[in-house]
Amino acid sequence: MESTSPSYKGHRYPVEIIAHCVWLYFRFPLSYREVEELMLQRGVIVSHETVRRWCLKFGQAYANRLRRRRPRPGDKWHLDEVFVKINGERKCLWRAVDQHGNVLDVLVQSKRNAKAAKRFMAKLMKKQCRVPRVLVTDKLKSYGVAHRELMASAEHRSHKGLNNRAENSHQPTRQRERAMKYFRSHGAAQRFLSAFSGISPHFRPRRHLLTATQHRFEMTVRFTIWDQITSATALPTAA
Repeated sequence: MESTSPSYKGHRYPVEIIAHCVWLYFRFPLSYREVEELMLQRGVIVSHETVRRWCLKFGQAYANRLRRRRPRPGDKWHLDEVFVKINGERKCLWRAVDQHGNVLDVLVQSKRNAKAAKRFMAKLMKKQCRVPRVLVTDKLKSYGVAHRELMASAEHRSHKGLNNRAENSHQPTRQRERAMKYFRSHGAAQRFLSAFSGISPHFRPRRHLLTATQHRFEMTVRFTIWDQITSATALPTAA
């Protein structure tokens, strides 16, 4: 049993309802109130505030357990940054993915300079416990400074056209950003995106490469994994 297994002690709703609400919120561009409405249609009365608390408490725990189930990330890392609006101000969202499109890490920062690039790379290496074979970035000079100081052993390829993998990875975030009418605070954005980048990709196989039959089979496997990581170690719920 994993030491970070989510505990459902004290929750009066069944694990299946909690996990389903969290899945709805992180998988689709829905608000807490829209999740509340969908559950009401199914005969489950739960407030949007309860859904919010469940997403805050269990979202990151589920994302962490999904990441542990994934194969070891590739050794070619794509790094990219985009601007996001937080409480009316522009902030920089840094993202790293491997050559297969798996999200390695995300970090929201105020700046887009060398210091911010080094902070993100240091966090990324600490999380992955290694240095990549190849580092692919756009033409931002801050990457070159951080690469020379932190990842000198990795081959650095700096070219905008080579980094489509990371740029495409931002599209689901953009969709959610618009649906949520932008983020309210720096901390809220980091918490949401950290959990979102772990849960949403799990239910987004590369559909264009699969036949309908293969896609259904793949999604069945992924739903089975979701059931395992959300309920396999659940404690009995309170009456």
